[in-house]
Amino acid sequence: MRHYSTFALLCAASGTCLGQSGAVLYGIADAGIRYANGLNAANAPTASGAMPAVSSGIDNTSRWGLRGQEDLGGGWQALYRLEGGLNLDTGSAAKADKLFDRQAWVGFKSPLGSVTLGRQATLLADAIAPVDPLGIRYAAFNPNVNITGLSNTAFGRHAFGQQYGSSGYADNFYRLDNMVKTSASLGPVVARAAYSFGEVAGATSPLSTWGGALAYQQAGLAVSGAAMRLRNRDNLNLDAATVGAAYKMDTWQFKANLGVNRADVGAGKSVRQGVLSAGVSRQMAQDLLLTTAYYKVRRSATGHIDDGFQRAFAYLEKTLSPRSTLYLESDYTLWQGDAAGVTGTRANDRKGMGLTLGLMHKF
Repeated sequence: MRHYSTFALLCAASGTCLGQSGAVLYGIADAGIRYANGLNAANAPTASGAMPAVSSGIDNTSRWGLRGQEDLGGGWQALYRLEGGLNLDTGSAAKADKLFDRQAWVGFKSPLGSVTLGRQATLLADAIAPVDPLGIRYAAFNPNVNITGLSNTAFGRHAFGQQYGSSGYADNFYRLDNMVKTSASLGPVVARAAYSFGEVAGATSPLSTWGGALAYQQAGLAVSGAAMRLRNRDNLNLDAATVGAAYKMDTWQFKANLGVNRADVGAGKSVRQGVLSAGVSRQMAQDLLLTTAYYKVRRSATGHIDDGFQRAFAYLEKTLSPRSTLYLESDYTLWQGDAAGVTGTRANDRKGMGLTLGLMHKF
């Protein structure tokens, strides 16, 4: 954190960051004391029982970044964003091989829409953001982020086990490199399209990705959906889609979403996944928000029995200031089929529970 503060002071002193490019240093620092039973530090099923720990990003993913824009006249702007994830419990970067693993792009914005180029979140990720029952809280453990948004599809005794699209990782395709993303607005409707270059020598199709999305938002209603096709190096397809809605009425907000995907993982072999989610949040007081959510995940794969899990969350957030939030989080997971797996020769617990007391600060 000291290095980031020093950087901000240097920018302010030189006038370069704030004067010419309007650059802003921003971020989120989120850490909590977590007690889990039946889950290890990575929230995978375990047979070892209870475990206390300090965890990062329980309410919102810890991160730091730089963003800026410049007015070009006529309603046009040039803009950019660089953003990297942080593990507050260890001080390490979320991805050791990428300084800006979350976002690294540059683009134009006009009165009609925008075009951006670089490493960006997929259209699936954009689509679930306004309708996820948890509001993308606890991204590392949120089934809509992991399964619907394809951030971590590995659980149980089998997984995709390979890279689809240009993410650079197996079983993680929430963000892609080499992406061109466009958006256009017409009143309350926003249309998006994206294409990510595979950049495989001698071929254009392997590791490429394309898709489209539509969103509608007016008054208290939001409807959002997207569909994408990602290819692996062998040109096998991963098809994914999501659709959801959110409705706000007075102090209540209701959200629901359905996400599905199917991956060809080899000759005559495939994996299918589905996530059904719903949740309710209520503003209990001006500074007190209660959010509850339920997720049901099912998966079928060639050569394996069906597996999945059910997971429920409850968050109570106390706003201490415009930048600081104290929160209490609880979760319960029930593994189904062989999703719990084994540790050594011992079967893992079929249920897991967690409780976290944490603090989130935005800067």
